[in-house]
This record gives sequence, structure tokens and C-alpha cells, in this order.
Amino acid sequence: MRKIFVVVERVKGEPDETAFELAAAARCLGDVTVSAVLMGDGVTEMAAELTRWFESVHVYDDPSLAEPDGEYQARILAPLIDGEKPFATLIPHTNTGMELAPMLAVRVNAPLIADAMSVDAAEGQEIRAVRTVFSGKVQARVAASADNGAVVSVRPGAFAASETPPEAGGAVHSQSIPDGVSPRRQYVETVSPDPSAVDISQAEVLVAVGRGIEDEENLELVHALATAMGAEVACTRPVVDKKWLEKTRQVGTSGVTVKPRVYLALGISGSFQHLGGIKGDPFIAAVNTDPAAPIFSVADVGIVGDILDLIPLLEEKIRQRRG
Repeated sequence: MRKIFVVVERVKGEPDETAFELAAAARCLGDVTVSAVLMGDGVTEMAAELTRWFESVHVYDDPSLAEPDGEYQARILAPLIDGEKPFATLIPHTNTGMELAPMLAVRVNAPLIADAMSVDAAEGQEIRAVRTVFSGKVQARVAASADNGAVVSVRPGAFAASETPPEAGGAVHSQSIPDGVSPRRQYVETVSPDPSAVDISQAEVLVAVGRGIEDEENLELVHALATAMGAEVACTRPVVDKKWLEKTRQVGTSGVTVKPRVYLALGISGSFQHLGGIKGDPFIAAVNTDPAAPIFSVADVGIVGDILDLIPLLEEKIRQRRG
């Protein structure tokens, strides 16, 4: 039976949804036992809750772990991984996970597969995954020997979490930070978004815009369409980098995670960073001038065309339908 470790992240005092997605991913690796690794301050009760989903939970409860720090976590986890020797350690491909995964892999001398969209295991000690390359335009199937274990960062949203826990009934194992290991960074503050800003994470309908909008003045068209649809406006990172829209409207792994019912992607190519911020199973409609844009591979409806021509037409039709 293979031993799989899942690193659990926390959001607002609760286990992040990626924990349960990775638990589902772990069970794609054959006959397995799945253990969670939880780090934080005051998280022992949370660890007990996680035993419903995992056969065991290794918990590091220490004030120095109050804030996420991938480099510090890698130095803490390495002795546990070296001692337990799991077949694979699954880590969410988030901001913290993108730092933790490679650093941990180096410390335990294990291969790294980054940003996996699917995972499975062959006979013997080989782990396989699918990941995107060339800005999401190509899917590559990769494999690594897990003789010394493997570290895999998994894209958020790539696996559907089970809606009901398997009631694994595992035990909690309290772990201590290894001697001589301490943070190398000093936490300063958490900068919270403006409370008056729109919370796109709660929106059921989103009109998202990317580079294809071409000019800031054209955003008026997008706002008008969103108003007609009863939707909120979202965007990709390049739009935020140009300071055309606020960071709170950015969807993606470095922005906001959303779970709408309907997602209209306008002039968005569909990089993995952007798609990683879309969870659930929304109806995705995409418009792009590039017929090979990756967004079309996930869209339910796709239109090859210029959004500047289509947006006014779409707004007019919606207003006509609504009277």
C-alpha cells in the first residue's frame, strides 16, 4: 500500500478547499493511505476535524507558523518526509506551494512535478502526471521515478473534492519543529483589500476581460455588458498590471479564486495561471481572435472573433431579451 502525504493550506482559519481536492487526487494513485500535513498556530482542533478526510494528520502547531512561509515549511517538513518516505507528497500549486514544492524536493532528493492537472501511478515506483507547457497551449504527459518519493504540486481546481468525507477516522500526530530550524523572514503585515471593493469570489456571473480589450477606454463596453447581464467585471493579470482595473478583480493563481455559474471570457487567451483561479463547474463562454487559444479547450461555447465588435451586439441582444 502506497503512502501519500497531502500538505494542507489554511484560509481564514479553515482548511483550504485544495486540501480536499488533493485528497481526491491522492486516491488516483492506486491502493493508498492518505495522510495530511497541517502547519499553523492554534491548528490542533483543525487537525482533529481533518481526520474525517485523512487516515492520519501530522500537525505542527507553533506561533512561528502563523503566516505562510514556503521556505520555512520546507526546512520543517524535510525530516518528516525523509523519515516516513511517502510515495508522493502532494502540495497545492498556490503562491506558497510554488515556493514550498521545489525547496522540499531538493531537501529530500526527490523529483518534482509542478502544476499537475492529473496524476496516476504505474506498476512499480513511477508516478505520472499531465501538465501544461508553452503558456498553456500544449499538454505534456510526464513521469518520474518515486523510488525516493516524489513531490507534486497540483493545480487548484484540477480535481473535484468529494462532497462528503470518507470518514477515514485517522489519528492526529503532533510534530515538533526540528532543532535549529527557525524562520529566516520577518512577517510585517497582511494587506487586506478595500472592504468597499467588489468581492468577485461571491459573484454568480462574471464578465472577464483580458489583453484583447486593447485600450482602457474600451472597458466602458465591458462594464455596460456586465450591467446588462447583472454580472460583475473581472480581468486577467495584464489588465491589472496596466492599472486599468483593481487587483481585487483579477482572477487567477496570483489573484482571486472564483466559483461562478457563468463565466464570459473576453479576449482572454487562457493561461494556466488564469484558469487556476476558476473553480467549480461554471458555464464558460469565450471570445478570442486566436482559434488556438487555450481558453477554447475549457469553454462550453467559443466564438472566434473580435470582442470589440461582439460586445455591443451582445449587450443589445441581452437588453432586448430583458425588455
